[in-house]
Amino acid sequence: MKRIVVIPGDGIGPEIMAQAVKVLKAIENKYNASFQMDEALMGGVAYDEFGTCLPDSTMKMCKEYDAVLFGANGGPKWDFLTGEKRPERALAVLRKELELFINLRPVKVRKSLAGTIPLKPEIVGDGFDITLIRELIGGIYYGLPKEGDSERAVDSMIYTKGEVERISRYAFELARAESKKLTSVDKENMMEASKLWRSVVMDVSKNYPDVKLNHILVDNCAYQIVMDPRQFEIIVTGNMFGDILSDELGALAGSLGLYPSASIGYGKKGLYEPIHGTAPDIAGKGIANPIGTILSAALMLRHSFDMNEAADDMEQAVEAVLDKDFRTADIAEKDKKTVSTGEMGDLIVKEIE
Repeated sequence: MKRIVVIPGDGIGPEIMAQAVKVLKAIENKYNASFQMDEALMGGVAYDEFGTCLPDSTMKMCKEYDAVLFGANGGPKWDFLTGEKRPERALAVLRKELELFINLRPVKVRKSLAGTIPLKPEIVGDGFDITLIRELIGGIYYGLPKEGDSERAVDSMIYTKGEVERISRYAFELARAESKKLTSVDKENMMEASKLWRSVVMDVSKNYPDVKLNHILVDNCAYQIVMDPRQFEIIVTGNMFGDILSDELGALAGSLGLYPSASIGYGKKGLYEPIHGTAPDIAGKGIANPIGTILSAALMLRHSFDMNEAADDMEQAVEAVLDKDFRTADIAEKDKKTVSTGEMGDLIVKEIE
């Protein structure tokens, strides 16, 4: 029995999560697996119910269960909340408490979506497949002091040698197993935290002579991703830089609604979520894209449950549906078949079955 905490969250979260659960039930039946999927509240909906965006009951479940499948947090309804009380901070606290310091964001350009990609065909070529590794529980989002008023505000970017070493080792191990090529992104020419980052990455690289290491400044990296994304295969970077660059990659590859992420640590436990936000402007309309959430569930099967065949099955089902020209509104194209959130989930289930 695999126990999964299901946190739909806010905005489009419940709609996309319903589709991921539907697909997981199809996997459960096909592979004779057993998933215990229990819902918990986090974010704005939790504040409405409990007066806090991260209830103790939710934290307890996340610590006890095998994995967490998450939708999205926040929205304008809760903009009156400030600082640590904000819905978005609940997710940051949960990641920290679970010691999930690695955030994997695989971005794959699909040929079937060539019409939605904003890059020239000659730049995209046969497509690109980039894995961005983002350090998740250090850096500016967690650094103290963190204070501000109407006249002055302070956020501190802090990294320790140990924090950079552990994310670097993971990145080098992945590069060794896959492409033998690793790009480290920093702002070494201007920031002390980035000087430490580059120094530590270089030290760790001595243990991986078979991996080609390249350093690039974050502003240049953002430029190069647009100009020639195919030069990148595996990227490792800090928390804020990774947050920004992964959204750039997702947008260039068609839609933020398509892409998953996995937040993992030393053990098997992980938190899995799409990279997009709550999209309150389309919530409740049945037009949100559930693919990022469904692919996040596939990452959960792969990393937390060692169900690689089932994960492959889910990913191939998504590819098959897209190859048959079915599209949600965010990736709609002329002469393609536009479907609702629920219909996309049903189509993927049908492919699995």
